[in-house]
Amino acid sequence: MTMQKSERLPPLSFSLGGTPSAGSTSELNEWNSVLRKSDFMYRYPPKGIKPRGESYTGRLSTWPAYAAGPTVSVMQTVHSAPDHIMHGCEDERARTISKPRFLEQLESYLKKEIQSIDITKPNAQELKLQAYREVFEYFIEDFKTYKPLLSAIKNEYEITLACHREQIRALEPLKTMLVTVSEQCEQKILALRDAERSEINTLKQEKVKLLKCIDKIKEEQIHLQSQVKKLQDELAAEYLRYRNEYDARKVLVSDINELRYQHEEMKQFRLPGDTGEDPVKLKVALKMAREDLAKVQIELNQMKADYGDVVPRRNFEALEKNYNNLIEQHETIQKDYSHVRQEYDTLLEVHKQVQAQRDKFHAELEQLKRSSTPRPDWSRCADVITGGAERWASLAGGLSSNELVDVLLREIADKGVKEEEYINGLGIGNDIPLYLRYDGQIKHMKLSQKDLFNIVKDIWKEKTPTDQQASKHSSMPEFFQSYLQTKYGSLAIDWAYNIYESCQRHESDEFINLFFSILTGKMDESVYHAQISLMSHLFNELTSSDTANNGILSNKEFRDTLKKAFPLKNDSQIQELIKTAESQLGTPQEGINYKTLFAENKEGRAGAFITLLREQQTIEKQDYLNEVRRELGNVRELKVGDLREAFHSTDPSMDKQTLESYLCYAFQTPKESLEHASPRDINTVFQRLLAMDVKRQGPSQMEN
Repeated sequence: MTMQKSERLPPLSFSLGGTPSAGSTSELNEWNSVLRKSDFMYRYPPKGIKPRGESYTGRLSTWPAYAAGPTVSVMQTVHSAPDHIMHGCEDERARTISKPRFLEQLESYLKKEIQSIDITKPNAQELKLQAYREVFEYFIEDFKTYKPLLSAIKNEYEITLACHREQIRALEPLKTMLVTVSEQCEQKILALRDAERSEINTLKQEKVKLLKCIDKIKEEQIHLQSQVKKLQDELAAEYLRYRNEYDARKVLVSDINELRYQHEEMKQFRLPGDTGEDPVKLKVALKMAREDLAKVQIELNQMKADYGDVVPRRNFEALEKNYNNLIEQHETIQKDYSHVRQEYDTLLEVHKQVQAQRDKFHAELEQLKRSSTPRPDWSRCADVITGGAERWASLAGGLSSNELVDVLLREIADKGVKEEEYINGLGIGNDIPLYLRYDGQIKHMKLSQKDLFNIVKDIWKEKTPTDQQASKHSSMPEFFQSYLQTKYGSLAIDWAYNIYESCQRHESDEFINLFFSILTGKMDESVYHAQISLMSHLFNELTSSDTANNGILSNKEFRDTLKKAFPLKNDSQIQELIKTAESQLGTPQEGINYKTLFAENKEGRAGAFITLLREQQTIEKQDYLNEVRRELGNVRELKVGDLREAFHSTDPSMDKQTLESYLCYAFQTPKESLEHASPRDINTVFQRLLAMDVKRQGPSQMEN
């Protein structure tokens, strides 16, 4: 809506000093006519505002702020104005004027604009403000004199609104982030409450139990106090009765003494013919006195028996005070213990987390080591291996780097002896084993490590059932000679020398070295049977734990089975076995295929898990024997009794039969003459013990 130019108010100007300027008469007439139309007028106060003391300025009427209705009476006077202006105002003073048309136009425009706004829209307030802004601009345009000031006010409001909008726009993301953070905090609080709910319930239950226990103890204390009070009352009564009896006895004794004195005095003054008191009466009195004395003695003894264990009150109060002090100390210690227990549980949880992280990082490190280590070009070995690339491919197929190194070393060792065509015999002396007694040269068969490995396995395979059938344990040299003669006949001596020589060359192999040590007498055969029994025992335990019968156990079931099968192993040894098993299986799996751990490779050798199990068995035997030796102290000559006592002190759980077998082997003496065996050198005894199957039967003293 626009307003016509002719409807605008004419400007009103005054000169400095408060007096009308030239042409003021025509201007005043025009101003009076305007006042009648629009109800605008200037008033001249008695003390007008004097900016810098140079001029007076008019003040605009505040209608309709003071008016009660659409019309208003002009009641105000114009001060310090000319007389003709005052006369014109007095003519109009009695009359009432209506609302100015310009004001009505502005209000109608504003009302129309506001009614056209849809208040349901998000920007309804902005549209409403725009309507008021336009009305204010029309108002500014009509008042030329106040236009700069009003424009400056309007601009300041616009700038302030713009700043506020920018601040609101900048705070919108913070509001969203605040809502998100608030939701996250609420979720964390709920999670913490859920986590602590079970602990709170447990603590509440424990609190109820403790309160019940406290009530029970209080009841017992009240009962004991009542008993103590009752006993105190009875003791006081008995003490009073005892005092009365004691006083009566003293009075009676004093009376008897007095009667005796009187009787003596009467004897002195008795006449010769006077016989004194009646003897019968005195005898009866004496008898009654003795009976009373016996009764008093009985009562006194009964009182001593009944109250012999009763303590005096001062001792009871001292004990009660000491008891209260001990109760306070116990409560203080209990609180300290609870605090320490909480700290311990927290540290234990942190330790478990750190340990889990350490194991995880260790596994990652091992994987990185395997992946980062430069892989050797194994195909280059085909140039130095007899048979070329085809034979090397058959030897190296599916083997790890460690196993390939063993294959390469065996081929190098075999290549070094291929130039030897014959083996010289050792002779036929008594110091030569029976299976090697031969004088002359024997053809070199150049057995490979694989061939030797198969022969040794076959020897063990034949020896076990042979000993069981014969119900007698034969020595390895005797069975070895019998085995060669049975299988090779006249060529037995040739095979004996070739097997002996091959065992010397391949002593680095654990399986061959054990057989060769048993054959030469350096090791007892029980070591081999102990290893077989160990693996059989573990396999049976794993099989019994496999309820699904699929050959796979979870990590927890595998750990629990290892602890059950080997109760004397510590946690680090169990963890080392688990890591080796996981490393042998290769790729991560949901469970552990324990049957794969017992499988042999193409060359018939056990995996890393079985190898580690044997190594741990050897280390445990050495540690056990070192502990026994420390128990003996610094001795050079060892007696049977001393060694028996050392075994008993180190391993109290060992049975007598096992201990006798150890002693017989260590002193190389039959059981019958063991007690009469002469002392042996301690180093020799322990070397023999290291050569046989010696193991701990129960936990050590430190573990107990």
